[in-house]
Amino acid sequence: MFDVPVGQGPVHITLRMGPKLTRPVPAEVTEALLSAQITATAGERGGFQLAFDLTKNGIINRALLPEGFFDPKTRIIVTVTVKGTSDVLLDGLIVRQEVGASNQPGHSTLTVTGEDLSLLMDLEERTDRYPNLPPSDRVLAILRRYSDYGIRPDVYKEKVSQPPHQDLRVHYQTGTDLQYVTELARANGYTFYLEPGPTPGQSSARWGPEIRLGIRQHALNVNMDNNSTVDQLTFSYDGTAREEPQARWQDPGTRVSTLLPQPPISPLRPPLGRRPTPALKRRTLTGTAKQQREQAEAELLARAAVSADVISGSGSLDVNRHGYILQPRQLVGVRGAGRAYDGDYYVKSVTHNLRPGSYQQNFTVSREGLEARSAYVRP
Repeated sequence: MFDVPVGQGPVHITLRMGPKLTRPVPAEVTEALLSAQITATAGERGGFQLAFDLTKNGIINRALLPEGFFDPKTRIIVTVTVKGTSDVLLDGLIVRQEVGASNQPGHSTLTVTGEDLSLLMDLEERTDRYPNLPPSDRVLAILRRYSDYGIRPDVYKEKVSQPPHQDLRVHYQTGTDLQYVTELARANGYTFYLEPGPTPGQSSARWGPEIRLGIRQHALNVNMDNNSTVDQLTFSYDGTAREEPQARWQDPGTRVSTLLPQPPISPLRPPLGRRPTPALKRRTLTGTAKQQREQAEAELLARAAVSADVISGSGSLDVNRHGYILQPRQLVGVRGAGRAYDGDYYVKSVTHNLRPGSYQQNFTVSREGLEARSAYVRP
């Protein structure tokens, strides 16, 4: 949807709510919506906060709130429509509600806070065993439990193949499904998150590498006078962030310990900057000696890749001024920040802030080195 320009068109919000299957809320509820804040971050659970006008004799105060319409675990889907084009921003569950009663008419509010559907995977601890299943197949088995909520697996094979050996080791899960899936993603240098859409009631569960290839979103322009589309953009460069991990592995037959070779991280993190930052720190991974060699190699690759991004940027934009809705977990170009910081970045997170007549986005971006790899940035 990031290719669809919003121009200067009006922004409409559609709410759907229900215990599991949702339906459009009464028009009075949508009209009472004062603000919506929705956050999506790579590798983390998304969150939201919606504020409603709690008019004394309104339908929310009179009927819906006491009847449990906004109770915790109620599912809520938020869709934004600009010039007839819809984009699902949120599919989540209410966790908490707060009521602010005021003596001044029109100042009483109901605020509901919640998290995306991955919360479902974090509600129950379980102990389970997965004999003869590599990590990606274990993740698929777990995600099938949540198909009733329209969650579709988007699972990728590991970069370092780890064939299971049931005679040597059976993998066990302890803790919640979300903890186990996230742990497997981290051990392989992958990320796990839920992407709502493309239609209300559907979500994609991505377990795989970050999306650092393919079509870039339309550029963020800063310091370009009338062509600027970003209100502000601040960069930081932390030279100590990148690590060179080291791992030892012990051959169970000979008991000989060897230092595993440093893997190239490009399969997980295709470079976005021309000058990658060298690692200033060396860390020795613990617990790799007694793992399967493939598992130790995967963990070494994951640790090297995760610490690669030393440059981070943060900023804010007005969607109508930018002309497009900036999407998280994808690539975007930057122009006007200077030779060192122009070029392509990975969008780590986006926070949508919607109010009547206003649609602002706060965002963070990252990459591993200075200077653009290409002179071209998609306008």
